[in-house]
Amino acid sequence: MNKVSLYSLLAAISIFISGCATVGPMGKLDTTISAKSQEERVQFIILHYTALDQPTSLRVLSQQAVSANYLVGDEDPVKVWQLVPENRMAYHAGLSEWKGYSRMNASSIGIEIVNLGFKDTPEGRIYFPYPQAQIDRVIALVKDISLRYQIRPEYILGHSDIAPMRKSDPGPLFPWKQLADAGLIPWPKAEEVAQRMTAYELQLPEIKWFQQKLAQFGYGIPQTGLLDEATRSVLVAFQTKYRPAKFDGMPDAETAAMLDTLVANLKAK
Repeated sequence: MNKVSLYSLLAAISIFISGCATVGPMGKLDTTISAKSQEERVQFIILHYTALDQPTSLRVLSQQAVSANYLVGDEDPVKVWQLVPENRMAYHAGLSEWKGYSRMNASSIGIEIVNLGFKDTPEGRIYFPYPQAQIDRVIALVKDISLRYQIRPEYILGHSDIAPMRKSDPGPLFPWKQLADAGLIPWPKAEEVAQRMTAYELQLPEIKWFQQKLAQFGYGIPQTGLLDEATRSVLVAFQTKYRPAKFDGMPDAETAAMLDTLVANLKAK
């Protein structure tokens, strides 16, 4: 055996041995058997707007009690900061729920997007738009993270999805449809919505139906059968994401058709 082959053999043996055991406080640990029942700890991606300018966003997210794994800036050229490593928990979600999951800081990656949010004027509330270059960076970042952790499309969410009673970000001007077009999130197909709308225009479902469908889709919502404040908040969150032209929190035929289409397509997977 020549010297090169010997070195190659020794290297292969070393790699095999290192794969079989690791040295820890209790001595060598056997790692040759891997449990079938396991998954990534990161299950969700949560998108936010900062409601602050870029310098203030950086200061708050790096020096105060709130944090995020990533911050996407709004200045040209758009810069992305990683403020918390992905293997560590950032404090961005707060009291939250989706599909029965809670304490979502521990199971999510938070992406804050520099955007002033909104301002209230005598003429009404005005929302601030997102530059396309910024959205392009957000989509690229979400795509990269979701591929690495195999995150389900219905688990890429806004802060308003997981905390509709408290939060409204990333707001009605965030272009969720672009994320859908990139294959990142589910979206109700227009033709299916149109088909369902005909029936719902003739007979609108009861509030209990909306509550059940919203819960099936993932929202944390009480099943009271009443159009209470919590139910309207969840409807606002849903409409803001999927029908930003009108998000008044009122159940209507189009909302019913979109919701029914989304839930039906999730069940079909």
